[in-house]
Formats: sequence, C-alpha cells, structure tokens
Amino acid sequence: MAASALVLVIATATILAALAFEHLGGYAPCPLCLQQRYAYYFAVPASAVAMLLARGQATGIGRILLILVALAFLANTVAGIYHSGVEWTWWAGPGECAGAFELQWREGGIVDTPVIRCDEAPWRFLGLSFAGWNAVISAFLAAVAAYGAARWQQPYGNFKRA
Repeated sequence: MAASALVLVIATATILAALAFEHLGGYAPCPLCLQQRYAYYFAVPASAVAMLLARGQATGIGRILLILVALAFLANTVAGIYHSGVEWTWWAGPGECAGAFELQWREGGIVDTPVIRCDEAPWRFLGLSFAGWNAVISAFLAAVAAYGAARWQQPYGNFKRA
C-alpha cells in the first residue's frame, strides 16, 4: 500500500505541476510533452485504486495495476529520454513539432497556428528540461511501482494449511 500511495502522491504532484507550468506559467506543451502526460493520467487513478485494493486485502488486481503503472512509467522514461535527445539535437524529432509542418489554409488565407517546437527546451533546471525531469521522475515512479508490486503482501486468509 505504501508504494501505491507514494506513486499516487508524486504522480499527482507532477501532473499538477505540469498543468501549472502550462496554465499559470505560460509554457505551452509540445506534442511530445502532451504524450508524456498519458502515463500520469493513467497512473493517478490506477494507483489510487491499487491503494484502495491494498486496504481491502485484494492482492491480484492491485498487484496487476501496480505492474501496469510500472510499465507505463517505464515507457514514459523512454519517451522523456527521447524528447530530451531531440532537445539536445542528438537525434531528429517528429516532423510535426521539429520544424516541418503543413500550413493550414482557409477561405481568408493561411491560418495563424502557433507551432510549439519539440526540439527547443523553453526551461531548464539543473541542466534538465521538462522532458529530462519527466524521465527522472518516471524512472523513479516505475521503480517504486515495480517494487510495490513485487512486495505486495498476501492476506493471511489465502494461505492453505498442509
């Protein structure tokens, strides 16, 4: 239960911070940033359910949920590393947010659609961008969820006497 509670608190705080940076700080997310939020949108309710199941001694579903949360954050770690590499120009990013995009036309001419670039980090702290910090936090949450799933306690009533 402690692992699911820790994942719940940190994942909730992280996604709320991302939304605050967007809505209060004016940092518009690029398409890769938005994709990296999916793991949090899944993990927050899933870890809450896993925590409730742990209180009720339901082992199977809670353990499966924590495994899925761990896998989601593991994939998110890879996505954050990929996005960080795009920002550091170690490799090319997707065309729709790294410079190549199609102009949108309408009756009056070109639609003025801002393109939020994936290959430019608008903010860094201790050398890491939002994507870099997402990779670090996601790796930590993947480890916590995996540890919690591995250490999930069986309820006493499930043991058979020989």
